[in-house]
Amino acid sequence: MIPDNPNLTYLKFDEKDIILVGTAHVSKESARLVRSVIEEEKPDTVCVELCSSRFQAIQQKDRWQNTDIVKIIREKKSFLLLSNLLLASFQKRIAKQFDVKPGEEMLAAIESAESAGAQIHLADRDIRTTLSRTWRVMGFWSKIKLIFQLMLSLGQLDEIKEEDIEQMKQQDVLETLLTEVGKSLPEIKSILIDERDQYLAKKIRTAPGNKIVAVAGAGHIPGIQKHWQSDINIHALETLPPRNKTIDVLKWLIPAAIIGLFLAGFFYGGKKAGTDMIVWWILANGILAGIGAIIALAHPVTVLSSILAAPLTSLNPMIAAGWVSGLVEAFSRKPKVRDLEALPDDILSVRGFWKNNVTRILLVVVFTNLGSSLGTFIAFPFIVKVLIGAAP
Repeated sequence: MIPDNPNLTYLKFDEKDIILVGTAHVSKESARLVRSVIEEEKPDTVCVELCSSRFQAIQQKDRWQNTDIVKIIREKKSFLLLSNLLLASFQKRIAKQFDVKPGEEMLAAIESAESAGAQIHLADRDIRTTLSRTWRVMGFWSKIKLIFQLMLSLGQLDEIKEEDIEQMKQQDVLETLLTEVGKSLPEIKSILIDERDQYLAKKIRTAPGNKIVAVAGAGHIPGIQKHWQSDINIHALETLPPRNKTIDVLKWLIPAAIIGLFLAGFFYGGKKAGTDMIVWWILANGILAGIGAIIALAHPVTVLSSILAAPLTSLNPMIAAGWVSGLVEAFSRKPKVRDLEALPDDILSVRGFWKNNVTRILLVVVFTNLGSSLGTFIAFPFIVKVLIGAAP
């Protein structure tokens, strides 16, 4: 037993002896501690705070080469992938700044477990489930706020000093980045942190073997202890919550209201009023969607497609302007192998996100949708004003 180390927690469950090793995900000291604990304790099983996709990701350097960007857009996962890449960028830049590998403590745990002949047990919930559950409870503007917050965080990393890494142990990387968003949306913290604490507790205490070393971010250790004896329904934690019915209703109600206003304009104000209302709608949606595409440095054909598509897609709850412009951009500047190979390096800078064809496509989707949404809110009062002025 390694004595007097504040990053080690000793627990029991039935006949099992479990050692929790609290780590920072970009700390050389954490990696050294993980190796020393596993070498000395020689456990039957080593649990790691990884899911199968993240386990493969840290072992396969060419994983990005299998990215199907068109499939991602069609499955409406552009926001999801972009936020995931921004989170990866945050961790990679800190790791590069202090000359460590992202997830080095997890790699150390895996390598040490293999050397000791211990079984490796993946204890974290699938990252796609965690982000999808988070995404499901967020509204459009919350998602936009999240994306901008993550982007702004890229410019703040130079201010982080090495001693701050140990302080970061007290929070999950996701929690660190989402502190501001979490203040207005506490359910996000529940999904990102509290639910995963429960999930980790359940997976660790049910891992095979009588002697277990579990490696997890130090920010999760208090939560794991809190839920250690709790009755945890792991199936419920892996299930996506139902969609917000209010949002689904609004997706249909807003376009219906706009079309109703157009009809009222023609009925009460005649051809001129109805035409003026439609012109306001087309200009507001088209121009702002086009500006969004331009901000993302889209291909000229993509910019034109966003201008033409936005006024129509804004009236169709099943299609978004960003999906159209994203697909056009994907075909206009089809990502090449070199884009996929360069992705891990390009996401280390804000400029790289705009330079790489893969991330630029995602930005086109996000900013075109943002522009189109702004256009809807801006056009609405002008349309109402024209109707009021035309009313008898």
